[in-house]
Amino acid sequence: MSATDPIIDPSAKIGSNVEIGPWTIIGPNVVIGDNCRIASHVVIRSNTTLGKNNQIFQFSTVGEDPSDLKYKGEASLLEIGDDNVIREGANIHRGTEVGGGITRIGSNNLFMPYTHVAHDCIIGNHTIFSNNAAVSGHVEVGDWAILAGYSGVYQFLKVGAHSFIGGLTHVNMDVPAYIIVNGNPPAARGVNSIGLERRGFNKDVIRAIRQAYKILYRDGKTTDQALSEIQDMIAEHPEIQLLVDSVLSSTKGITR
Repeated sequence: MSATDPIIDPSAKIGSNVEIGPWTIIGPNVVIGDNCRIASHVVIRSNTTLGKNNQIFQFSTVGEDPSDLKYKGEASLLEIGDDNVIREGANIHRGTEVGGGITRIGSNNLFMPYTHVAHDCIIGNHTIFSNNAAVSGHVEVGDWAILAGYSGVYQFLKVGAHSFIGGLTHVNMDVPAYIIVNGNPPAARGVNSIGLERRGFNKDVIRAIRQAYKILYRDGKTTDQALSEIQDMIAEHPEIQLLVDSVLSSTKGITR
């Protein structure tokens, strides 16, 4: 065994056609699916399951112990789906007992350099974390959400599907689906129309989502009044249900 060979714990399970670079450490109870590419100087700490076709770049740390004072060494997990790209210096932590013991990452996500996903987070599919974006513990991020560079999300918050968080923005309340949040203090700036266009939403649907945004944010109605009016639009445009659900599920209040 060469000094540059990866160190792989005997309990780890490695799929077929997996590349593991030099100086990488694969810890106990790690499962790596087929066709994954793990670069040099990567640490996959323990109790982590990777699906197929994931790429992890150099100096990333995946499945590390939670950086939470409540964590006392109990067994906890990290589950990662398929086709994710985890760029250099990114780090993703396992769960804690308080949070259910697991952090979950979906599929087709991009974590750019030095991004951070803390313990007990639930990340959907097709999300993008730009450089240095970070989410604190117990955060939920919906499908297709984008966090721009150096943005941050406080613990126990929800970031809705198809939303966009601007660079350097520090989110301290829930972000509804489809909404752009930017600035410090953070504020809702409009609908992520460009993102929706790129994902194939037609113009009529985007126009309806903009109208729903106006009712929720610009017409001076209470949240309950706005949702009552918006729900009447769902029959014609079922995509609006996602916006309504994201507001109704908020326990911390939505970004205004």
